[in-house]
Amino acid sequence: MFLVPLTRHSADLARSFDRLFDENLFGVPSRAEAPATRSPALDVAETERSYTVKLDLPGVTKEDVKIAIEGRRVTVEASTVQSSEKKDGERVLYAERSVASFARSFTLPVEVDQAESSAKMEHGVLTLQLAKRGAVRATQLTVN
Repeated sequence: MFLVPLTRHSADLARSFDRLFDENLFGVPSRAEAPATRSPALDVAETERSYTVKLDLPGVTKEDVKIAIEGRRVTVEASTVQSSEKKDGERVLYAERSVASFARSFTLPVEVDQAESSAKMEHGVLTLQLAKRGAVRATQLTVN
């Protein structure tokens, strides 16, 4: 086994390569820096007439939440941008505030009645009260 002495030149070269791989090439964010879509924690409870769904959406305002209901399928999407305020005479050298997207879809056993359902946001928790669509009664047809 041969040992190669580490000179100042080779140490500088090693640091240059380390910096090269730590920085973004061509302005493309690295995988760690790219905005990620998070799947928020979800709780579902059921009563005879409705479902109560709770999702954790920290840092999201109610204006940034979109809820879509299609039959039994419910989709919740939200996004948030955290940024620091820049004061006069201040120059930001480094910022680690993030952009986050949240998305979650789930299917319930019974269709949801959109007209009777509601949503509220409180302390970073979105609560959905999803009314079950009434069962369609079977009808009998008379044969003529």
